[in-house]
Amino acid sequence: MEIILSRIRDRDPEQKEFLQAVQEVMETVRPVLERNPEYRKQAVLERITEPERVVLFRVPWMDDQGQVHVSRGFRVQMNSAIGPYKGGLRFHPSVTLSIIKFLAFEQVFKNSLTTLHMGGGKGGSDFNPKGRSDGEVMRFCQSFMAELHRHIGPDTDVPAGDIGVGAREIGYLFGMYKKLRNEFTGVLTGKSLAWGGSLIRPEATGYGVVYFASEMLDHVDDSIEGKTCLVSGSGNVAQYTCEKINQLGGRVVTLSDSSGYIYDEEGIDCDKLGFVKQLKNIRRGRIREYCEQYPNAVYTEADAELGYNPLWAHKADCAMPCATQNEINQQDAKNLVQAGVRLVCEGANMPSTPGAIDIFMEEGLLYGPSKAANAGGVAVSGLEMAQNSMRLSWPREEVESRLKQIMHSIHTTCIDAAAEYGMDGNYMAGANIAGFVKVVNAMLDQGLV
Repeated sequence: MEIILSRIRDRDPEQKEFLQAVQEVMETVRPVLERNPEYRKQAVLERITEPERVVLFRVPWMDDQGQVHVSRGFRVQMNSAIGPYKGGLRFHPSVTLSIIKFLAFEQVFKNSLTTLHMGGGKGGSDFNPKGRSDGEVMRFCQSFMAELHRHIGPDTDVPAGDIGVGAREIGYLFGMYKKLRNEFTGVLTGKSLAWGGSLIRPEATGYGVVYFASEMLDHVDDSIEGKTCLVSGSGNVAQYTCEKINQLGGRVVTLSDSSGYIYDEEGIDCDKLGFVKQLKNIRRGRIREYCEQYPNAVYTEADAELGYNPLWAHKADCAMPCATQNEINQQDAKNLVQAGVRLVCEGANMPSTPGAIDIFMEEGLLYGPSKAANAGGVAVSGLEMAQNSMRLSWPREEVESRLKQIMHSIHTTCIDAAAEYGMDGNYMAGANIAGFVKVVNAMLDQGLV
């Protein structure tokens, strides 16, 4: 296994995030390989870590002043062994090939865990929609789709939203796809309800995180009710994580964005969350404005030189990182333990560094890794695909019931897989093993392709 990791590092030495994701999976599936020598003979590790296809393209677009810009577009189609590629599009200045490959790699196992027939892919651009007008975003999305449409389709690859890609962007992307292909199909998920979207899709990732956390707590005879929770981020995932925690009787005291975070000891209740949704989704403002509306809250400016995020040092019972990758480092993990946190459930993709995860494990925290905990979003995207295929819409109650059942099933799968390989209660190992075995067996069934 070390030889394989070394080859991957030599081939893509600059892709830190991708290498981090690969190493985490490889370390936990070691006992699976030992029990199944056929996997080594068939080089499944080499095959599953190499994308089936990588599309890299330029995206020229014009701003409102007539200035031409050139952004970079990506689509990584990682693995289609159990279904068409499925995974979001991310528009953010931090996007690189390494980021997209790590997200696509994680997506393979996440989609496998949902029980739905979806392969893994991911895409995006280094374009930043923040501060751009609707016209600028529309022109960028149309240029982006002018190339991407050649590589996607309802039975090939079905993108969705991610950071920087919400309902507005999905609408512009879908409109251009429909014009270019002259067909109305479920090629994108996260669509508006009026033209093929699914109820619960905006809420799905955040709700799923809390449902998974509830399953983890229930497994040790506990519940979310009465728990104080730290949540990072203030976008879609963080908002609906907060909403579901409130519904289940918990209390959220933090939210953040790239500029800093707010701490509201009284709790971010439904009315306050409504203000946050208006602030972030419509006005596209900064989280610091929360304290202007609610002066009892405290705002802390982000300080990269500090070496840790003080958000994770507040006294609490649970932590749900919902912002971005590697936002919890080793010092943050120590602060969480000292603050009394006993559960970490990831809403963002790979938000904890390897050092942080080691501390969670050493201290015996309940740790829900992102590929299991935040699978609710892609699960309901899969349900949206099913509804599109049937040309109908399910009621809210049915979709949420299916989401809750899927998260229950993922929890059970993780627990059972970990126990089978002698790692009881290790959700990271359980998620990686269960997702890996399902995908690898499908690959072997389909031959050397």
